[in-house]
Amino acid sequence: MQERAEETRRAVLQAAAHLFFERGYAGTSIADISARSGRTSGAIYFHYTNKEQLALAVVTAHFAAWPALVAQHESVPEPALERLVRLSFSVARAFRDDVVVRAGARLWAERRSIDVEMPPPFVDWIATVERMLAAARSEGGLAPGAEPGRDAPTLVAAFFGLHTLSDVLDDRLLIEDRLAALWLLLLPGLQAGPAAPHELLARVSAPVPAPSWRPSRRPTRSPTGVRNTIDFAG
Repeated sequence: MQERAEETRRAVLQAAAHLFFERGYAGTSIADISARSGRTSGAIYFHYTNKEQLALAVVTAHFAAWPALVAQHESVPEPALERLVRLSFSVARAFRDDVVVRAGARLWAERRSIDVEMPPPFVDWIATVERMLAAARSEGGLAPGAEPGRDAPTLVAAFFGLHTLSDVLDDRLLIEDRLAALWLLLLPGLQAGPAAPHELLARVSAPVPAPSWRPSRRPTRSPTGVRNTIDFAG
């Protein structure tokens, strides 16, 4: 019985994520989610109470994806700066390919129309980047002029600003190419000593072994052409 209930929760959450991403919060109804998931409205209300709580569940799932991904990359036996760059590509792929991640970001952007308190965005990412830059400094791999506490917010802003641009221009299809170009610009100011940014990018271009969560099928573009308007919430 418990396994069946969990299966229902997962099915409803995935269906809701697809619809919230495609149509937004206001454009999605419980009846739509019921039809998409194949579960009754009563079953949906049993698990999620109302549409606001279901939207919050999608946003919470979005946030929950990141700690395991960060831990996985921090355990890779390579210099900290390379781990940071590799992590950025994994996050970029998740925002491109994972419908729960994309739906959670869109819902957070629409938070003023949803009567539920959303978790604060970006704070954990800034702390993560600062920690990885500090590790790079302790290894001797960070340029003397770089400051982890000062530079972490700037890197996070640049990363997610790039996502906004890529979302508008190409539906994030070129996000990996755009991210590589960003790192080629930034790495000379971050790497200690004579360093070759192209070589670092070549070393980290391949994903690390698949984490416990896997991206779902790439979401389709909304028929209305509406895109996600914020690129990270968590």
